[in-house]
Amino acid sequence: MQTIDWIVLLGTLLFIVLYGAWKTKGSKNVKDYIRGGNDAHWWTIGLSVMATQASAITFLSAPGQAFHDGMGFVQFYFGVPIAMVVICMVFIPMYHKLNVYTAYEYLESRFDLKTRSLTAILFLVQRGLAAGITIFAPAIILSSVLGWDLVTLNIIIGILVIIYTVSGGTKAVNITQKQQMGIIFIGMLVAFFIIISYLPEGITFSKALDIAGASGKMEILDFSFDLDNRYTFWSGIIGGTFLALSYFGTDQSQVQRYLTGKSIKESQLGLLFNGLLKVPMQFFILLVGVMVFVFYQFNASPLNFNPKGKEAILNTEYAEQYTKLENKLAEIHSSKDAVIKGYLADQKPDNKSLIQELNKKEKETREAAKALINKADTTVETNDKDYVFIHFILNNLPRGLIGLLLAVILSAAMSSTASELNALASTTAIDLYKRNLSEEKSDQHYVSASKLFTLAWGILAIIVACFANLFDNLIQLVNIIGSIFYGNVLGIFLLAFFVKFVHSNATFVAALITQVIVILGWYYDWMPYLWLNLFGCALVMTIAIFIQPLMGSKSQITS
Repeated sequence: MQTIDWIVLLGTLLFIVLYGAWKTKGSKNVKDYIRGGNDAHWWTIGLSVMATQASAITFLSAPGQAFHDGMGFVQFYFGVPIAMVVICMVFIPMYHKLNVYTAYEYLESRFDLKTRSLTAILFLVQRGLAAGITIFAPAIILSSVLGWDLVTLNIIIGILVIIYTVSGGTKAVNITQKQQMGIIFIGMLVAFFIIISYLPEGITFSKALDIAGASGKMEILDFSFDLDNRYTFWSGIIGGTFLALSYFGTDQSQVQRYLTGKSIKESQLGLLFNGLLKVPMQFFILLVGVMVFVFYQFNASPLNFNPKGKEAILNTEYAEQYTKLENKLAEIHSSKDAVIKGYLADQKPDNKSLIQELNKKEKETREAAKALINKADTTVETNDKDYVFIHFILNNLPRGLIGLLLAVILSAAMSSTASELNALASTTAIDLYKRNLSEEKSDQHYVSASKLFTLAWGILAIIVACFANLFDNLIQLVNIIGSIFYGNVLGIFLLAFFVKFVHSNATFVAALITQVIVILGWYYDWMPYLWLNLFGCALVMTIAIFIQPLMGSKSQITS
């Protein structure tokens, strides 16, 4: 990090915070603070929805995922466009018709207070955990590669988000997310073209794709029904659709983004814009990771991208073995250089097979290194997917651009965390606090309460971030947490929308049973986490329908 990088990084972050706080100061009523005054245009909604989902985890983990496993992860997002159409047709008209502040208000009009409260609490639990992870993800990685103190980073990121989210509420989140998405798009495009320019002379983009294809990184579609494979066409289309329906249709952090629309049409256009752009955007981010892979076919790469891994092993009995593995990796890279050039010259199957064989040896070498690191220090994270892209940024980008890409990562962290804190506070204030107060209070009272709840959830998120541990892959961790709860919540909403003979008591009991079973299913690894969305949704609906006759006709529907 040079002086110019610090100027770019700090200047970008301070601009976002101060601009958001200044532009939205003085929200005097609940409509302005929670629904942003209902004056958002479709492009603001679309970018805000996209920024809420595209956390720092997306820009750190996805390139590393592609580096190791190729483009197949893009199948995870295939259900998003389908979900956007369904939400535009069913969810948005219903929310606007009832003029709700949160998604869970509707459930009381359809069922009762306890069902509304249970669903709101399920949201608060999973989103409260996720808010801590969106802070923790960039903090732990930046602390590893830059040597910054982890706890200090968690606190700084959290405080920056709290400042403008408390100050301006939903409108501050929407306004700053437009700036943040602009920074993110510019930063990722710059990184992509720089990677291409760094490839050896004669290695064009098309040849880089040939190399990636020969290495198995461009296998985008997998039509198998293998449940052991997390990412297939079917898990994306089916499980991904149910996850996206749950997330975009019932998660207040997303619902609150399009409830700010000037009209139903503006909200629908914003979601459709997101649906059209989401898959191409994720494809591009993964492609950046594949190009990083191609770059490292011609340039030396570390045996493990997490710098803490090598530090942990240097002064142990395993240091010599680790050095031998580093030498073996260097030999593999040297062999690859000649084989790849031969493949580009004649495209012979033999050379392609050699590339794949060398990739297999490289993978085995890296796995052996992980095992050694784990023996030396079990507390060090050996899965280095989340460190690949940041390693490339810090070791290869020119001055100034390092600051820009770090600003991209932190902007993404701030944008998604701001949405989460905003939604957590709104749900707490409207669904739990206001609904259970015996006397009516003024609008200013609820604005002040929302600000206090935002501050409280922000502090809790920082605490979660400070005590979190790195998982297999951060982007997977967030989606796993969502999948444990989202299917159940979606099933409750689908019962409310479409199964009119099911009443509140049956739904409430079914939701409790389903949540226990889904948690057990995840814990004992009954199925890949994406399928938990479909499983949870189907289970709560089936149980509710089955037990409804046993519950009687109490709690008739009101809408």
